[in-house]
Order: sequence, then C-alpha cells, then structure tokens
Amino acid sequence: MGSPCIALAAIHPWWGYWLRTLAFADTSMELISYYAIKASSLLAKERGRYESYEGSLWSRDILPVDSIGLLRKERGEKYLMQDQDAKLDWSEVRGLIKKHGMRNSNVLAIAPTATIANICGVTQSIEPTYKNLFVKSNLSGEFTVVNPSLVKDLQSYQLWDQPMVHALKMSNGSVQNIDRIPEHIRAKYKTAFEVDISFIVRSAAKRAKWLDQSQSLNLYMPVASGKKLDALYKQAWLSGLKTCYYLRSLGATDSEKSSISDGALNAVAVHSTPKVCSIEDPDCEACQ
Repeated sequence: MGSPCIALAAIHPWWGYWLRTLAFADTSMELISYYAIKASSLLAKERGRYESYEGSLWSRDILPVDSIGLLRKERGEKYLMQDQDAKLDWSEVRGLIKKHGMRNSNVLAIAPTATIANICGVTQSIEPTYKNLFVKSNLSGEFTVVNPSLVKDLQSYQLWDQPMVHALKMSNGSVQNIDRIPEHIRAKYKTAFEVDISFIVRSAAKRAKWLDQSQSLNLYMPVASGKKLDALYKQAWLSGLKTCYYLRSLGATDSEKSSISDGALNAVAVHSTPKVCSIEDPDCEACQ
C-alpha cells in the first residue's frame, strides 16, 4: 500500500505543494540547527564552555531532536504525533560537543517575524502573510503594508496598476476573488486566514524538532470559538509544540476604502517597490 499523502498528491496537485512545503520546513530548519549547534561547539573550543554546561542535556548527548524521544517516553506514543527523522549525519556535531562542549546554553529560537518582515521589506518567514495589503499602526502613525513578493509577481505580468491597488483594498488584501490575477498566483498568495490552520501547526511541528527553545507561532482563526480553539490547541500539543504565540482573528482595521481614489493614508505607489526601514536613517521610526 502506498502512502495516503502521496495518493492525495497524485489526485490534487496542491497536496504535492503542501507536502513539499512541509518537507522544506523540516530540512531547512535541520540545516540551520546543525550549523548553529556546530558553531557553538567550535566557539566552546576557542573560548570555553558556558558555566553550567555539566549536567545539561548537551553534556548528556541529548540534542533537540533527541528530546522528542524523552517527551514520547513521558507521554506515551498515543499522545505525540512527532517524528525524529533526520537527513544529515549528526555524528560530527555530536563528536564536537562531546570533546569541546557548548559555548551557549541556548542556541535556537524563532522570534515573531511579522514586524521584522515589515521593517526589512520582505514577507514573514515562518507564517503566511497576514494580508497582502493592510494598515499597520506604530508610534509613527498608520501606514500601508504591501506584500513585496506579490507586487513583483504582478509586475512581471504587467498587472500592478492602480485598478489592482483598488481591487486589493476592496478585498481587504485578499487576491482570491480578483479574476485578473492568474490562478497559480492566487493560490501562492493565500493570506494567513485563508490557509488551513492545521497546516500552519504541522509546519511548526517540523521546525520544532530542531529547536532547543521554541518559536513564536501566531495562530489565525477568522472567527474564534471555544470548540475550534479546543481542537486547535490539542493539535498543537499532540504535535509536540512547546508553546504558541498570539491567537489572531479578523479585526476591524482594514485599508481605507472611503477615499480609495486619492486617500493619502493608504496611498500605494504602483511604479516603485515598497519602502523599507533604513538603518542609515537616524530618524527612521519604523521599528517602533
């Protein structure tokens, strides 16, 4: 019998996309974990171990992926849907730690990525884009955030124009009902509230295998209810997540529509890429 997931991928091409995305979350975080832990051990060789190294999980040859086994032993197989599969040969890293120890007691954690992404002019790393066009508030006031990757793709099809900006505003940053946009781009730019929340949790579980700390994972639910929240947090717990971050629902703040033709607050340039924070500008307040 073949894998049910492989069978589903053959039936619907987007299943294959989701499976590849899950695999990328797993392999990319394993690479980051491998070289981050290795670097800390090499620093220990150069500068010495951290003070309380002896007796730690590191000193007992228990890496983040190994801690899943400890959790499974404590909970039982029934209450942990997490694997310990690895693609890299970790013997070199284990040998370095055994010989030199670790310079850092904690190595890996994923911070909230939405605000950082806005400052850098990129999309969020570990979660779907909140909206492709929305209003964000900080100490500098209110400004419009546009998904730069979507802008680039639309420009390649000569579709990034003022009517498209208006359409995005009217659809609250969603591209799903804008017929001008090709189907494959609409599928690519689903927003956080349009992606199956269970998939977000499954992706986080793949990353969690390789983190010695945790990740600030936002959960998105358009309309929250006790029953849905109960099922969601149970899935997160069974998936081996150590913690979750904010639960976000759809709020009342959207891009301005009353003055859509010339609203200064939500003016979006169609002939330039979105502006980002500059560390060379001492007056920049985008980080606030």
